[in-house]
Amino acid sequence: MEGRGALTHSVYITRTAVVTPLGEGSDALFTGLMEKRSGIGVISRFDTGKTASSFAGTIPLLDTVHGSPRILDGSPRILDGSPRILDGSPRILGLTDILLDQLGKVDQDTRLIVASTKAGIENVERGENQDALSKGIFMSGLTDYISRKLKLNNAGININAACASSTIAIAKGAALIRAGAADAVLVCCMDVVSRFVFTGFSALGAMSREPARPFDRHRNGLTLGEGAAAVLLMNSARTKESAIELPVKISGWGIAGDAVHLTAPARNGMGLKRAVGAACRMAGMDPVDIFAVNTHGTGTIYNDAMELEVLKSIFDPDRVVANSIKGAIGHTLGAAGGIEVVLCKKMIEKGIMVPTKGLETPEKSAGKMILMEPAILTQNRILTINSGFGGINAALLIEGISWNEI
Repeated sequence: MEGRGALTHSVYITRTAVVTPLGEGSDALFTGLMEKRSGIGVISRFDTGKTASSFAGTIPLLDTVHGSPRILDGSPRILDGSPRILDGSPRILGLTDILLDQLGKVDQDTRLIVASTKAGIENVERGENQDALSKGIFMSGLTDYISRKLKLNNAGININAACASSTIAIAKGAALIRAGAADAVLVCCMDVVSRFVFTGFSALGAMSREPARPFDRHRNGLTLGEGAAAVLLMNSARTKESAIELPVKISGWGIAGDAVHLTAPARNGMGLKRAVGAACRMAGMDPVDIFAVNTHGTGTIYNDAMELEVLKSIFDPDRVVANSIKGAIGHTLGAAGGIEVVLCKKMIEKGIMVPTKGLETPEKSAGKMILMEPAILTQNRILTINSGFGGINAALLIEGISWNEI
């Protein structure tokens, strides 16, 4: 129900953009995952001789192209029209340029939400003395950069909630539209592989010695990755007015905390269960009516075990299918949820769930739930879930629609 005086407004995803180690655009991501290709390789960006792993999912363009997004008269511009980075400039800005060039123009009144765990942290480790804001080191600088490049009327806000950052950012944007506080919200999320983050995860003992193997009984940790996504949300009126592709609907969302450990999830998945329950209640459905789940699926011992517990306890294990894409592109941290939302939209359009790269011998408790091969979607809805350090959990329920349903 929408219109003047309506209690709630429907929320639609009308346009997306995505950059991952498998390429640019949702078609490249979907095709790469369907073909079980890997964007993970030995990283040469920095020395990994003293770390637990030498593997990461990186975007080659961020290492091979030189040049820069320039700051001229206070406005970031690309001098030659191509996305580039400069030695000394954060890769995060080069990645942002690639993403926004793909996204194209958006209306100036669009609200902006940016999600990233570390923004341009790599410049701190270089010890440079240049202006931190103009170099995109801080989240506020990254948000300001995007707002000015898109010429938006608002400076935007940041969501920094560990590895659930972009999922929560999309939920926040959806909530603004649902409440009638905004007609359109753009969520941009991005993170890059830096030595700072890489060595941190190594010190935690969370990294796999080989590319990650989500839900495999021989899994031994995660693999880091980098990437970016943009998700443009609109209400019904704006969708009818300006959508250029068939939208999907965000019918429910939920956010909940475990509050049991700084880095490990609750073994019984209590926070994630609450988040999923909230998303389903908002959508007016029971969890047993959901047959497709895009999981967080990091490949760590405890995260995967927790998610399997959630899948078995609240869904129908004989009917639900689930997957993880982190064995193909790595864990992209604050960008993970946004990338997976873009993928969910594409999977609904194609009517196919992509398989789980790296899964060879499924954990016994996984049964037939975790996909090793592509599967036909038996309904036009997918639940996507993410979790993060500090016990943060978030869930989004995405549904395919027809034009006459808007």
